[in-house]
Amino acid sequence: YAHENPRALTEPEERRAIERGIAAIEQVTGAQPAGYRSPSWDVSHNTLRLLSEYGFEYDSSLMGNDFSPYRPRTGDVINAEGPARFGEKLPIVEMPVDWSLDDYPYFGLRWSTGLVGLRTPSQVGEVWRDEFDWMQSHVDGGIFTLTMHPQVIGRGARLTMLEGVIQHMQAQPGVVFRRMQDVARDWAEANP
Repeated sequence: YAHENPRALTEPEERRAIERGIAAIEQVTGAQPAGYRSPSWDVSHNTLRLLSEYGFEYDSSLMGNDFSPYRPRTGDVINAEGPARFGEKLPIVEMPVDWSLDDYPYFGLRWSTGLVGLRTPSQVGEVWRDEFDWMQSHVDGGIFTLTMHPQVIGRGARLTMLEGVIQHMQAQPGVVFRRMQDVARDWAEANP
């Protein structure tokens, strides 16, 4: 319902934000949301545990794999003097994202950050087609997750580029377009 950074919230505030988001989606769709994507892909130490508690089936905010779903962990301990200690795997499925597959870094104008901004649609289309083609060649059953914002991708030339990328994907053998929740459910069943 709002674009609040979970890392800036206390646990009760984040819990309330999740509850308000669930209520907003239920009011519009009549159903509880199956998935979650955090604003700017920021998650707190509590986010994934809270999502599991509220019954979310998947999250799509992390980058632990390029093109394959996985189960995220909570409680990892990174030690500069020794090996990492992995935490508990959560029941929620992670549908990975990546900045190279997000429209905002390419098209958003940000003066104060390192974002490239204002690339041509053809440049972005080339990146997205190349990433997709690599996935098709190297990842069996891979998922290709674009992140798009209506106010960013929704301009004429950008939409034309997106249409071309989609047509390129549709022309490849074996490609299907599916809802993320269906892919997450199938993956969870195959990977208990």
